[in-house]
Amino acid sequence: MKSDAEELMPRQLPVEFEDTTEDLDLNGPPRNPREYLRQVQLEASLCPEVVVAQIDPRKLKKKQTVNASVAGCHAAPVGFSPSLGWQQNQVSNFSDVRQSITKNRKHWSSQTLDDNVLLPKLTDEDSWKRFCLGESVLLGASSDRTDTEPEPALDYSKFGFPPLLSIVSRLNQSTVLMVLEILIGWFEEHEFTPQLGRWLYSLLACLEKPLLPEAHSSIRQLARRCAQLRSTLESPENEKLPPLNLLICLVARYFEQNDLADQPE
Repeated sequence: MKSDAEELMPRQLPVEFEDTTEDLDLNGPPRNPREYLRQVQLEASLCPEVVVAQIDPRKLKKKQTVNASVAGCHAAPVGFSPSLGWQQNQVSNFSDVRQSITKNRKHWSSQTLDDNVLLPKLTDEDSWKRFCLGESVLLGASSDRTDTEPEPALDYSKFGFPPLLSIVSRLNQSTVLMVLEILIGWFEEHEFTPQLGRWLYSLLACLEKPLLPEAHSSIRQLARRCAQLRSTLESPENEKLPPLNLLICLVARYFEQNDLADQPE
């Protein structure tokens, strides 16, 4: 008796088979073309008509849809935009850093980390924020320090771990992109800090080209946030201006998001 599928779908290779399948071994290799086609037919008949995938929703990432925004950056106020020569020099230096990381990755990743350096799990966002930025930044206490005060030595739990080569060289591309997204997401709602800038620069230096769609969207978000924050600065002498310009420059000039680039005045 023919199944409903056989009634609706014509056979591409109409071959008649005998009703007996006693000598047909489904686990063994077919001995001739007719036996191969018979095996395919029998295996197909054993498949259920409806299959339901068993999905654990806890394993799904929060962001399933990638929105690659094409929105541009806030234009730099007069006197805040870097020169083309400055941008080209930063791109050249950044390229040298990336080549050095690639060349020495195996060496640095093999170095033994201190006992207090415990890399968070990939999806533990809060732990990555504490690891990179430290408790003082997350709690808003970093603004109490001034540039003339030296940073407390080795108080990594308070001020975050620096992006040492021995640390960033151990991060695969999935981790690099995940941590980058976490820090950019935090930056969207907070002010720029030197520790954040160091980590963003280091992660960009580890980000491989060509960019994945997720990376493309994230770095554009970073450049737009830097430009938005730059537009609120009151003076070109503000200490935040150079690192903000640098991040915009790298995203636009090195990663070829040319529509976000600062134009010479």
